[in-house]
Amino acid sequence: MKKTLTFTPSDKMLVNPYVGFTSFQHFRGEKLYSDCITGRSGIASTETENYECYPVPEGVEENGREQGYYPDTTVAYIRILWKEFEPKQGEYNYDFVQGILDKAKEKGQTVMFRLMPHSTCERDDVPDWLKEIMPCPARPAGMRVKDSPSDPRYLKLFGEAVKKLGERFDKDSTLDSVDVSLGGAWGEGSQAFPQEEMEKLMDIYVKVFPNTKLLGQMANNKMLHYIGEKRPIGWRADGTGSPKHMHEIFPPRIKEQKIEFWKTAPISFESYWWISEWKRQGWDIDYIIEKTLEWHISTFNTKSFPIPYEWQDKIDNWIKRMGYRFAITELSLEDSVGNGEDLEIDFTMANLGVAPIYNKLDFNLILKNESDEYVINTNVDILKWFPGDNKESLTVTIPNQVKAGEYDLYVKIGGGDKPTVKLAMDVETYQDAHKLTTITVK
Repeated sequence: MKKTLTFTPSDKMLVNPYVGFTSFQHFRGEKLYSDCITGRSGIASTETENYECYPVPEGVEENGREQGYYPDTTVAYIRILWKEFEPKQGEYNYDFVQGILDKAKEKGQTVMFRLMPHSTCERDDVPDWLKEIMPCPARPAGMRVKDSPSDPRYLKLFGEAVKKLGERFDKDSTLDSVDVSLGGAWGEGSQAFPQEEMEKLMDIYVKVFPNTKLLGQMANNKMLHYIGEKRPIGWRADGTGSPKHMHEIFPPRIKEQKIEFWKTAPISFESYWWISEWKRQGWDIDYIIEKTLEWHISTFNTKSFPIPYEWQDKIDNWIKRMGYRFAITELSLEDSVGNGEDLEIDFTMANLGVAPIYNKLDFNLILKNESDEYVINTNVDILKWFPGDNKESLTVTIPNQVKAGEYDLYVKIGGGDKPTVKLAMDVETYQDAHKLTTITVK
C-alpha cells in the first residue's frame, strides 16, 4: 500500500559544509582578532596589513572571543604570500600548504585559498629572489604601496607558482576553492596588466584546477567571463557593507554580467572592515543581508573579528538562508517491499536557501533495525536542487541479502571521505542520516 508523508521544515541552526561564515587566517574554534576601530569619516586610523596574511604575525591582539561572538563554521579562508610558497626560485614549500589543509581537515573544515603575489607593505612584499632579477616597487614603512613589478616576466613567474600549486593540491578535496589572483596587491588585480598576459595566467588556473572550484573578483567582469566561457567560476565581492559598494559599485557590475555564475559556482562576499565596525558606522545590516541574499551568497568572510551580541539573531537568520538549506517536505512510497524487488520513491526536496550546492555528494538510503543495516546507493544528482521545491522520483532495488522484517528508512547526503549535509528537519538522526519512515521488507 502506498503512503504519503509530509514534513514541516525546521528553523533550527545548521552548520553545513561549504556554506555560511568563514574563519579567516584562523581555523574553527581558534582565537578571534581583537575588535579594532578602523575608520572615522572615511579615514583609516589603523592599518589592516596585520590581519591579511597567514600565519598571523606575532604581537597581533587576539582577544575577540571576550568581546563578541562568531558563528561556527566549516569553511576556513586562508591567504598566503607567494614568498611563503616559493621562498627560493623554483623551490616550493608544499609542506606549508599541506599543513593548512591538514589543520582544516582536523577541524572539520574545507579551505578557500588564495595565493597572493604581495601585499601593500614591505613585510609582505614579493619574494626576495624576484627583486634580484627585476625592478620592484619600494614599500617604505608606514606606506601602503599597491603597485606590482611592471616587468613582463612578473606574471609569468607568478603563474609558475600557481601551476605548481594546482599540480600538487588540486585533487585534495579539502582544498574546495581557489581565488584567481591576477597580480596587484593581495592578488586582486588592482593594477593594469596586458590582457594577453592576464589571459595566459587565467588559462593556468583553468588547466591546473580542474577539480577545484574557482572564484574571481566581481570587480573584474572581463576575467569572470573569460574563464566562465571555459568552465564554471564563481565570484567574490570585497567591500560588502560599505554604502558606496552596496549602492553604487556592486549593483551595476552584477547587472553587467552576461552569465548567471551562481548557478554553477558559489558566490562569496567579504566584509568592508568587519561587522563590529558596521555597527559603529551605523550601516544598515538588514539591507546588507537582504542584498547579499538576493545576489545568491553562499559564504561570507568577516575576517575572524568578533560580532556584537546585539546582532546575533540577525546573523543567525542570515546564515540560515546562505547557500543551500535542504528539507524533504513530502515523501511517497509503498509501505512494504520484497527483497530483490524495486521500490519507487517520490519526494520533494525543498531548498530553503538562495543557491544550490556545488559539490557532488552521494545521496544514499539506509535500511536499519536493531540487528541489521543496509546502505542503498542512488543516482540522485543533488546539484540540481535550486532554491524552491525540487521533485525527485527514483527506483531502488532492495538487495537480496536484506532480511525480512521492519526497518527504519533513513536518507544520508555525503559521507565517506566527504562531509555530510544536515537537513532542516525535526526527525530522528543516526550518524548524520535522517529518518523518514518505517517500511516492511518481505
